[in-house]
Amino acid sequence: MYQRATLPNGLKIICESIPYVHSVSIGIWVGTGSRYEDPKYNGISHLIEHMLFKGTSRRTTKQIAEAIDAVGGQLNAFTTKEYTCYYAKVLGESFHLGMDLLADMFTNSLFAQEEIEKEKLVVLEEIKSFEDSPDELVHDLLAGAVLKEHPLGWPILGTPETMARIDRQIIMEYLLQHYTPDNIVIAAAGNLQIDQIIAEVEKSFSKLKGKFDCQLPPLPLFSPETVLKSKDTEQVHLCLGTRGVNRKHADKYAVFVLDSILGGSVSSRLFQELREERGLVYVTGSNHSAFRDTGIFSIYAGTSLNNYDEVVRLIQQEIKRLYRETVSDLELNRAKEQLKGNLLLSLESTSNRMSRLAKIELYHDQLLTPEESVAKVEAVTAADVLRIAAEMFGAEEPVITAIGPFKK
Repeated sequence: MYQRATLPNGLKIICESIPYVHSVSIGIWVGTGSRYEDPKYNGISHLIEHMLFKGTSRRTTKQIAEAIDAVGGQLNAFTTKEYTCYYAKVLGESFHLGMDLLADMFTNSLFAQEEIEKEKLVVLEEIKSFEDSPDELVHDLLAGAVLKEHPLGWPILGTPETMARIDRQIIMEYLLQHYTPDNIVIAAAGNLQIDQIIAEVEKSFSKLKGKFDCQLPPLPLFSPETVLKSKDTEQVHLCLGTRGVNRKHADKYAVFVLDSILGGSVSSRLFQELREERGLVYVTGSNHSAFRDTGIFSIYAGTSLNNYDEVVRLIQQEIKRLYRETVSDLELNRAKEQLKGNLLLSLESTSNRMSRLAKIELYHDQLLTPEESVAKVEAVTAADVLRIAAEMFGAEEPVITAIGPFKK
């Protein structure tokens, strides 16, 4: 099902051939994001992502857009704390065009100074938009509080101050240091064979040079605190969180099950208690984000200022139940079935299959079949959930961050 190749310069290729589908999803993944940035230039990874769509030596911005629209495809990108992805989804017959567009943007972008200055203005508007979305902003506050002054706690978008410092020279230096072939994975899934993609990649990427070398600072000690930000909003948007596990941790499947039980669905404890039973929230849930060396487990709720203390108390009550009471077989099995269904349904998409392969390669994870992943979920016991809950929540109080109409 899966095929791999590595170019002499270290660039990795991974492919899954699915002959019965019409589409092909292709992604160029670079192992860099906001955690690898100089703090003076926080947000540069995301700015570079924008710049790759601003014209090449072969195509203008408009021609790039027209080319993908002409075949009914999709062309986009995103930046995270640990990686940046440029991707295309096209019909199998348009694979060569999709690959050529991505390669052209990746290797021939002009980074014209006037376009950089224009795009910095776009990013500033994006930052303002993010500031106007307290339900998203509160998660950034949480990351900063859980990982105090660590690069993983920095915002992906950067700040107006860091954007002002970035120019073409800074961008080109960052590209030389981080966009190296040994730090790039090209992944594809769909109606194609790996020989097709190897030929295209060799043509465009074989001349890339350099070695990625980035020393990450140690993780800070965890300490609980409450961070409140006053903002004129209708609701209080709040998060409770703590450290989770890294991507390779043996207990990650137990964390997935715990997450599903606590806040991963409409049948979860938080949804049922806070919304269905008490009517205190419209939206609530939990999430676990895993990184190379740690993770963040977060719980979110939006409620009125009058209900804030009660909602926090009830969330803490549910957290304590997780490490004081063994989960029932019925609840455990329901959480497992939900995870298994979500996994298998997500694999109906070639985009999701491509993303899964790329992350496995970027993080040097074990490449499991869907059936093997399901077996890992099935192996989680109630004792595993109780133990990992105690490890994450039993020793320390969680961090609390909130944005709302606080008076002081």
